[in-house]
Amino acid sequence: MSLLRSLSIANLALNHNLLLAPLAGVTNHVFRLICREQGACLAFTEMVSVNGMVREGVKTLALLASSAADRPLGVQLFGDDPALLAQAAGMVADQADLLDINMGCPVRKVVGTGAGSALLKDTARIAAIIRAVRRTVTISLTIKIRSGWQCGDDTWLEVGRIAEAEGCDAITLHPRSRSQMFSGQADWSQIARLKELVRIPVIGSGDLFTPQDCQRMLAETGCDGLMVARGALGNPWIFRQTRELLEGKEPSPVSAPERAVTAQRHLELCISELGEAVAGREMKKHLGWYLHGIAGAATLRRQVHGARNCKELQTLLEQIRETGA
Repeated sequence: MSLLRSLSIANLALNHNLLLAPLAGVTNHVFRLICREQGACLAFTEMVSVNGMVREGVKTLALLASSAADRPLGVQLFGDDPALLAQAAGMVADQADLLDINMGCPVRKVVGTGAGSALLKDTARIAAIIRAVRRTVTISLTIKIRSGWQCGDDTWLEVGRIAEAEGCDAITLHPRSRSQMFSGQADWSQIARLKELVRIPVIGSGDLFTPQDCQRMLAETGCDGLMVARGALGNPWIFRQTRELLEGKEPSPVSAPERAVTAQRHLELCISELGEAVAGREMKKHLGWYLHGIAGAATLRRQVHGARNCKELQTLLEQIRETGA
């Protein structure tokens, strides 16, 4: 059986199983479009706070900006109150094809509110959250978790059973504990065990930085799909290259000019959607990632950092596109 295959999450039928993860401060509308152009079949919004959503904060609602080209779309919510999560889910259900609840974010700002991976310390609350949201929405419902709060916790096993019993349509596992943050190595064997435990689709995440990593996770774990996170930063081609590899082809290399062309398109879309002032600030971090692997990257990053406006960023990218450096 081919490792690249269609993926059905309840009534959501995806053409293949390579997904873009939700990333705070990264996966806005523009970045999702760039990754879709390179082959991501499902992309997620940044995490949306249910507290902000219910209070109708303008900044929170802006995270839901989308378009017809940005489908199918997954919306990820975070919070710790079952009633608020259900209320927010109802508010966004008509803007999404899939709703995901974050139960794995390890950052202090999120954990301090009782949300994200803090929920892994209270599996009864996890059950209540899924139950409340499931009663509210009919679209595909998933959760994204880590292994547990501390290294060695087997919380993911219990949460997997709960998720299936309470009506989740799929579960994504990043097999690190909260205490690990992003250090050490993700234990992919946990993904394989979870796949054996539940009948709903299991999506694997963690340490997917190359097409070969993606191929290996699918082969070793038997998971139904992959959710690429940090591996897509400055590297939207990971979706195209992984698809090529899984189809038995040699992944096509990405030249410096191609990097510049994609970065230019990213910048243009950003300017169109956010305006030049915001786009300039937003794109500096992305350009730092896009420049990875280009000759003289350190010098180029200093030039990016010193750029005073979008025109100077465009000039720099044009130079890279024309000269390859």
